[in-house]
Amino acid sequence: MIRDLFTPTHLLIVAVVAMVLFGAKRLPDTARQLGKSMRILKAETKALKDETPPGEQRTVAGEVLDGANTPAAERQSAEAR
Repeated sequence: MIRDLFTPTHLLIVAVVAMVLFGAKRLPDTARQLGKSMRILKAETKALKDETPPGEQRTVAGEVLDGANTPAAERQSAEAR
């Protein structure tokens, strides 16, 4: 039954209904906005997955990273001295 939902005939009917509801002129803009929203959602969910829980420290190659005290920032401050 679910396999029958995505037949070409059904997809054509959905496309025709979408054109009637939104109009052919607004469909590209609507699709573009939907694409932007999906990219934003994907970026935000990735950022949430990458976020370190509070109280934990991130390490890279055995060095503890703490906000501005990254190895690159420490090297730059050492070079400035």
